[in-house]
Amino acid sequence: MNGWAVVVAGGVVVGYGALSRRLSSTVFSGPMVFMLFGLAIGPLGLDLLDGAKDPEVTRALLESALVLLLFADAAGIRARDLRREEFLPLRLLAVGLPVTMALGWLVAWPLLPGLGVWELALVGIILAPTDAALGQQAFSNKRVPPLIRGGLTVESGLNDGLALPFFVLALAAAGEGQGYPGVAETFLRALLLSGAIGVAAGWSGASLLRWSLARGWSSSDWRQFLVLVVPVIAYALCSMGAGSGFIGAWVAGLAFGIHLRRTPADLGIRPQDSDPAQSTRFTERLGLLLASLSFLVFGAVILGPALEHLTWRIVVYALLSLTIVRILPVALALAGTGLRPASVAYIGWFGPRGLASLVFGLLALEEHLPGGTLLSEVIAVTVGLSIILHGASAPFLGNRYGAWFTRTLRGTPDLRENALAHHDAPP
Repeated sequence: MNGWAVVVAGGVVVGYGALSRRLSSTVFSGPMVFMLFGLAIGPLGLDLLDGAKDPEVTRALLESALVLLLFADAAGIRARDLRREEFLPLRLLAVGLPVTMALGWLVAWPLLPGLGVWELALVGIILAPTDAALGQQAFSNKRVPPLIRGGLTVESGLNDGLALPFFVLALAAAGEGQGYPGVAETFLRALLLSGAIGVAAGWSGASLLRWSLARGWSSSDWRQFLVLVVPVIAYALCSMGAGSGFIGAWVAGLAFGIHLRRTPADLGIRPQDSDPAQSTRFTERLGLLLASLSFLVFGAVILGPALEHLTWRIVVYALLSLTIVRILPVALALAGTGLRPASVAYIGWFGPRGLASLVFGLLALEEHLPGGTLLSEVIAVTVGLSIILHGASAPFLGNRYGAWFTRTLRGTPDLRENALAHHDAPP
């Protein structure tokens, strides 16, 4: 990697760290800043960073970020989150997510004629998971009712992991007959084997941490490193078994969180020490840093080259993916819940696509499918548009929707959106 590219990347991290709070209330989100600087140092700009020269750097960075965030997000989800947010995340995940995948597949059919049937399915699946980081203001704005904020946060924390099995099986189907493992073998290795490894790694990691905490043998600093290595081990074991390291890391996070959260009170462990959100804090922060750098690399080595081959079909599909393909399934999933159209539209719009889509797209490209290049370009342009549109609109629409909620609540105290008014809002 060019030394000047490293200097620029470090400078962007330093600069954004110094201005992050100030920028958080503007249209310039973190992913947008990093992506724009990436475009500036890529082939379309200063040409300091070229993915063709260092493909392994790009892959290692994006995959490392996703592994850590998959683990941390899964570990932080509690069963009571799904109950407390009532209908919202369950409907979005059980109905909205699969319908989004199917609709994305159907819309791609007439617009992307260069792709086969399973490659079209991959487009729909890869662009279905959402990424809260791209519209953070919309997810964290305190003027937005807790029900909506919490539902979007839980959905974003789980849908990338839930999309993984669909992605792995569709990728196997797309490559079947071209020397790649078939669907049946992929199901056994990537789903069953990887899931079992993930459960074992997460459960063992939580058990070891509990054992150490009960005896006071683990320092607070090294405790964070212990947790950090759990998804790394799960990923490595799954990869050695020709399975899916991402499924392993996500399942490991679920198992780790569940087991650690059930720590018996008689062990004398402080409640905060048995809270997975505290234990995975360093893992999550490191994942956030790697994800930010991933958006910089994305702008330079993925989005930049894709823009050189831009077509109207790619642009139209990207716009439809961010609007109709997301909003219609959300409206279907929330039908009969009593939410007002403004709330359904808000939830439907804030389905930004981000890191998971980039990594899935990169993995699909590496399989050398016949339509792999077009598939990669569609994903790159869609994520690039999402970074700009969702990032820029989050502060404005969050405030507008919050103002609507406040006004409407005055005349309708039993507003459905106010269901969690007496509960603590999720972080």
